[in-house]
Amino acid sequence: MEIAQYPGLRWVGNGQSYFSGAILRLYHRLDLLFSSWAKLWRANEFQVPAFIPVVEMSKLDYFRSFPHLITFPVTLENQEQNLLQFTEKTPESDVQLTRIAPIRDILTPAACYHFFILLQQQDFEQPLYLTTCAVCFRNETRYAPLERQWSFSMREIVCIGEIEEVRSFLSSLRASIESFLDSVSLPVDWIEATDPFFNPAANPKYLSQILEPVKTEMVFEKRLAIGSVNFHRNFFGETFNITRNGKAAFSGCIAFGMERWMYAFLNRFGPDEASWPLP
Repeated sequence: MEIAQYPGLRWVGNGQSYFSGAILRLYHRLDLLFSSWAKLWRANEFQVPAFIPVVEMSKLDYFRSFPHLITFPVTLENQEQNLLQFTEKTPESDVQLTRIAPIRDILTPAACYHFFILLQQQDFEQPLYLTTCAVCFRNETRYAPLERQWSFSMREIVCIGEIEEVRSFLSSLRASIESFLDSVSLPVDWIEATDPFFNPAANPKYLSQILEPVKTEMVFEKRLAIGSVNFHRNFFGETFNITRNGKAAFSGCIAFGMERWMYAFLNRFGPDEASWPLP
């Protein structure tokens, strides 16, 4: 049976899914597992908004680096004539927009950005451990059920602190993940990777990642990245003036793609929830 035909999963061709029944319980049980790792670090749980201000993402050079992935929330310019002109056409599949209002936000592309924006201009005497599960949006050239979606959920566990605090966090949490993967015989390889930069040859961040990799992906069956370990160095600390005892903070995160983990479990263990080796 193909993944899209599993009971409780409704696939929408524009890159989104509905979950119910056992499939939804799989989602929650996986997040319970990831949350248990966050609790080992007493990570503070957050619920974050769907939008991120353009002015904040501009600080990251995001619009030059990832224009192909961005999804924008768009509204019409709120003038009567403009709205009347829009209502004259009844859309059947494609919407023909009239004048749009200024776009000052994008939809969240990754969960951890919210933390650095929230904590900017602050100094901390102790390391911070944070976690959230956010709905994220990335425009892709193709979509497939659970594997590659326009909107998807991402659980992240983040550490902000001194360099050795961050490295210790990433190493220890990775060991916890590896132990679990071995215990359930889920075939995952750890592979150094780079972010999908637009025009990478012209982007200095791409060269930096090639010379000193900072991202390691958890790759299921050598073909699907279901999560990643990310060492940001002090990039976010410097960009958002987040400091640890007066010096630019280092940061790192471990991200879990919820739908991709669901895919891996369904592919490996099947649709019977009694066979899922989960809490």
